[in-house]
Amino acid sequence: MESLSVITICFNNLEELKLTCASVDSQTMKPYEHIIVDGSNNNLINDWLKNTPQPSFRKWVTEKDKGISDAFNKGITRATGQILHILNSADIYYSDTVIKKVLHIFQDHPDTQWASGNIYMKRGGIWVNIGVPFDAKQLYKGMRAVSHPTWFLKKAVYDRVGHFSLNHSIAMDYDLMCRLPSEKYHYINETIVKFDDSGVSTHSYLKSLGQNIKVYESHFGFSISARLWQFRLRFLYYLLQTKLGKFLYYLKATYFK
Repeated sequence: MESLSVITICFNNLEELKLTCASVDSQTMKPYEHIIVDGSNNNLINDWLKNTPQPSFRKWVTEKDKGISDAFNKGITRATGQILHILNSADIYYSDTVIKKVLHIFQDHPDTQWASGNIYMKRGGIWVNIGVPFDAKQLYKGMRAVSHPTWFLKKAVYDRVGHFSLNHSIAMDYDLMCRLPSEKYHYINETIVKFDDSGVSTHSYLKSLGQNIKVYESHFGFSISARLWQFRLRFLYYLLQTKLGKFLYYLKATYFK
């Protein structure tokens, strides 16, 4: 069975990191290693890691970085497992058997180079399970609930397609996904992660849309389809800010799952 490295980046959020570490530690099948990349400007996380007993598979580096992409890349570079999963601080595994299930899927489908699954997160103030299989023909629609926190990529994939670009402050995961169509993919119809919705992409949604169109057209050229889809997403975003939009979303999420 192949080895799996979990990578967690963090910045001044010790309590959230503790939740993520506890989630990793509770897995029935432990990861080969858990690498923490701490870019904090205080010593709270570093002191906790050094002064609290940690499992032997946990490693960490504490140093400044150039942003989220750079922190991701530090973890990828240091990882020695064959399969890599980026589990951000505050995110937790949905169950204690996630790593076990994922490793068995890669074992049962040896040609798979990357996989994704479902995510439990808030949408319109309601907790929902979402996830769809990756479809290269649908890339113009953005991430399409192929959620980055559920991705498992072989390290060899990063060697082939490159790491996260430092040119994108939010859409770095979408940019990477646009480089993955030629890699053998497998959809995991399981909930992988409970997602913390306080991240930068959640609170900068419109900015992320703007970056997405730039990313897509940088890879595939000018696209009317992508721009029309962006218009649709912006309309829905503003609709969900209204009472009517929230009510309609509640009906959809509750009665039309």
